[in-house]
Amino acid sequence: MEMLLGRSRTIITTAPFYGGIQRDKTTVIPIWLLFSAAATHSTLFGSVSLMASSLASSLSTIQRQCCCLSLRSLSSRKPRPSHYHCYRHFNKGPLKKRIFSLTLSRNFSQSHLSKNTQGPGLHHFVAQATSSASASASASQTQPQFEPALEVPPDIEILPRGRIYHETYGCQMNVNDMEIVLSIMKNAGYSEVVDVPESAEIIFINTCAIRENAEQKVWQRLNYFWFLKRRWKSNVAIGRSQSLHPPKVVVLGCMAERLKDKILDADKMVDVVCGPDAYRDLPRLLEEVEYGQKGINILLSLEETYADISPVRISKNSISAFVSVMRGCNNMCSFCIVPFTRGRERSRPVDSIVKEVAELWKEGVKEVTLLGQNVNSYNDASEIEKEVETGMNWKYSDGFSSMCKVKEVGLRFSDLLDRLSSEFPEMRFRYTSPHPKDFPDDLLYVMRNRHNICKSIHLPAQTGSSAVLERMRRGYTREAYLDLVQKIRRIVPDVGITSDFISGFCGETEEEHEDTLSLVKAVGYDMAYMFAYSMREKTHAHRTYVDDVPDEVKQRRLAELIEAFRESTGQCFDSQIGSVQLVLVEGPNKRAPDTELIGKSDRGHRVLFTNLPLPNRNEDGSQARNPVVGDYVEVLIMKSTRASLFGEALAITTLSSFYNNLDQEAVANAS
Repeated sequence: MEMLLGRSRTIITTAPFYGGIQRDKTTVIPIWLLFSAAATHSTLFGSVSLMASSLASSLSTIQRQCCCLSLRSLSSRKPRPSHYHCYRHFNKGPLKKRIFSLTLSRNFSQSHLSKNTQGPGLHHFVAQATSSASASASASQTQPQFEPALEVPPDIEILPRGRIYHETYGCQMNVNDMEIVLSIMKNAGYSEVVDVPESAEIIFINTCAIRENAEQKVWQRLNYFWFLKRRWKSNVAIGRSQSLHPPKVVVLGCMAERLKDKILDADKMVDVVCGPDAYRDLPRLLEEVEYGQKGINILLSLEETYADISPVRISKNSISAFVSVMRGCNNMCSFCIVPFTRGRERSRPVDSIVKEVAELWKEGVKEVTLLGQNVNSYNDASEIEKEVETGMNWKYSDGFSSMCKVKEVGLRFSDLLDRLSSEFPEMRFRYTSPHPKDFPDDLLYVMRNRHNICKSIHLPAQTGSSAVLERMRRGYTREAYLDLVQKIRRIVPDVGITSDFISGFCGETEEEHEDTLSLVKAVGYDMAYMFAYSMREKTHAHRTYVDDVPDEVKQRRLAELIEAFRESTGQCFDSQIGSVQLVLVEGPNKRAPDTELIGKSDRGHRVLFTNLPLPNRNEDGSQARNPVVGDYVEVLIMKSTRASLFGEALAITTLSSFYNNLDQEAVANAS
């Protein structure tokens, strides 16, 4: 039958369907695809109502064969790729094993279906067709019922959608983001992950834009991935590559947002660029690449937290995991690119975090690190929606301030820690990366009172000079920072403190550099991340200051900073000698895998000990056994270096038992 559809003549036929094929401007579309589209698209062209009655009558005569809709365009204009897309996935086997599948792009609904909303919706179209088919079936008992399922001949080979290879650079947040991406891709049919890029059809590289050195590493890897694409045929011929077609290269993360134009213009090096808030769009972006288009979505969101997505854990057998609790940053420090690549702060609901942690506990995870660009500014206002005055009820650390004021106050980070630590008493909790301004007293008291919240705080200072802190727009002075350190150590005894430092920031003098060295010595950090300053575009510093400290001076000051840190950190490790530490076993020591185990203490120190059979304090009369990954072990610290502790393992225990015994000993000593 024929009828007019817009500017084209439509011919509706019925034929057995083995694959969507496009020949001589004729496109064969399986009717089941139109049925599935009804759930997504609310309306079609007004003229499609003409098709409903005819199609309904046709359905009644179909006997166990799929209906196909043949669209023949009589227009002289060539259809645009954005109107509809025909995918062709095939291997290099015989012609009969080639597979053609057809899909409709989301662009179709956005650019055309919204133009005419006066006609009947597609649900009317499907409803009439279904009712007609049902009526015909009831009239004739011998006529089979219509089944829209595909019947694939046995000689047709069904290929996977594509194998994934991934690399991640930067912070723990990027690691967690990659797990979210793998979950999204798995739900879209991309379930196979390979260990080498030479065997992948899709290559993900998750990037970091914090420093120039990180970006240079990414560019080096992109050059190699480009080589795999450009020389794919020859690589397959010599056995270097095992992918089924040239790989699609996808750049994710902060660098994707910051350098989107430069990446896409890099001589077809990259196929898709996707920012941190657009990962849900990855399957569609990859589909766009099928038609020679560049896939790009770097839009930042005020709401996206991926709270409903259960990440696919990269380390399947690991006893530790990362859980993202908030995204973005409002601090706008003058040196930092994060607010421009990650967007504004938004927090996940507490219940969604508790649910994810519960799933991890069932999988055997013993330690969870809560993640966020400014994790301790967590603010779940999803259930407490009330407008408040600027800054009201939002307490900062004494002597600290912020450029961005809080308008809605919900459950804070201390509330989240309190709930998690009480519901999972045998699981350890850490968090990173916080800002010093968000350490109110109630957070410190929760850390002190809950034994399963690790006594380790990351407290980024960046510099020890009040003048440089002001140029950095950090919201505190050197004196306020030192006062906070004293308060933390008073409320949470034996706490370990780590930090971040930048040397050679804009305008930094030798005197200001000396202030930083003296701060490092005064505090005594367990660990620190130290870097020479690297100016980033879009930042306040880039717009306002001059990067006037020569590179050689930056490197010299960085070396002095590292040396000052090493001198002070040795004292922190030496102070642990003679103490008994609770160590979570992570695995064998790589330097002595047959004889030694390694794990982390509560303060995050790396502890090594000999792998010997040990008694279990919670199983009276049980036979001694060797500790395994995931066990908590009491270790008496015997010696230390600037990076590790060495001890003698005493017994296998649990979190609760270890700290209950400590409390009982403290009471006995006090009496």
